[in-house]
Amino acid sequence: MKAAVLHAVRDIRIEDVPMPEAVGVASTLVRVDAVGVCGSDVLRFGVGKGYGFPLVLGHELSATLVEDSPSGRLKAGTRVAVFPCIPDPADPMSEIGEYTLGTSYDYFGSRRDGGLEEYLQVPERNLFPLRDDQSALEGAMVEPAGVALHAVRKAPIGANAVALVIGAGPIGMFAAQWLRVLGVTRVLVADVDVHKRALAERLGFETIDATAGPTDEQAAELTGGRGVDIAVEASGLALTFLQAISAAAHSGHVVLLGDLRDDALLPKETVSRILRRELVLHGTWNAKITPRDASEWDMVIAHLGRDVVATDLVSHVIDFEDAQQTFTDLVERAHWSNKTLFAVSATAREERDALLGASFSAGVNA
Repeated sequence: MKAAVLHAVRDIRIEDVPMPEAVGVASTLVRVDAVGVCGSDVLRFGVGKGYGFPLVLGHELSATLVEDSPSGRLKAGTRVAVFPCIPDPADPMSEIGEYTLGTSYDYFGSRRDGGLEEYLQVPERNLFPLRDDQSALEGAMVEPAGVALHAVRKAPIGANAVALVIGAGPIGMFAAQWLRVLGVTRVLVADVDVHKRALAERLGFETIDATAGPTDEQAAELTGGRGVDIAVEASGLALTFLQAISAAAHSGHVVLLGDLRDDALLPKETVSRILRRELVLHGTWNAKITPRDASEWDMVIAHLGRDVVATDLVSHVIDFEDAQQTFTDLVERAHWSNKTLFAVSATAREERDALLGASFSAGVNA
């Protein structure tokens, strides 16, 4: 089978590799359909931030079962989203269903080869059937949508709640949509990028131009000086981390969703604000797939393509054989992009052309 193998920093090669070996519990062979590019993938390609080489990237993926799953619960031909974390059954966190909080888990696309290859072996528990009306491209968006859902569920949503999302990238826009689905009355979305703000406006959100002044000050003005009940930091910057805290109203909740790219220094005034406003700061990472049939991933699949949109966030769908040039362009910011997907299977390529138009082959959804 073919795979896009990362051999070194900025060096991906399309190669013939052996079929994958069984992994985890009740391993099942799947054909990979579509794979999303995460910011962490760009860092692994661009600066080598990872667990070594060679490596096949890709932890946001959809697939189709090649064979029946060992239990018979899933049949060959079933289209699925793949949860990338492979828990260690002996880890205490696994015993309570907190797979991603363990210390010895495995992970597709970082600690082991991921989705940028034609086939994978995946534990049955990691396979989530898609709805019949969902595309493989939407299936590749389940993972980031789950990350955003897990994050915003940390904060309680009171009556007539107002929220602020700083960062209108794919994760931020999923967070904004989930806040609306979960009952937030008013969601403000801030970003420096005019294209991302325009997308947020098309999806029905009020936007803040972060180039026009500090986001926290603009949020205060828009709320009559009160601040927001929930502030979600989805940019990953020290500046926006501090702005999220500053934007929160009394008894507000701050959700730290972005992985900071620089160190954040907490001035004593900021600490005083946290104390005197009795703010709650939530750390968040990944998502939960337990309990079965009532997990966050089950909720994502139930909503995606209905009241939570995914394909509007996609700017490019590229054949996976073009991985080297695509990642180079992303590292060098050669053009505007939002969410890039790779079409690995013929099915995903056909869906791209039928559902999104030929422009996505090269293309942009701006």
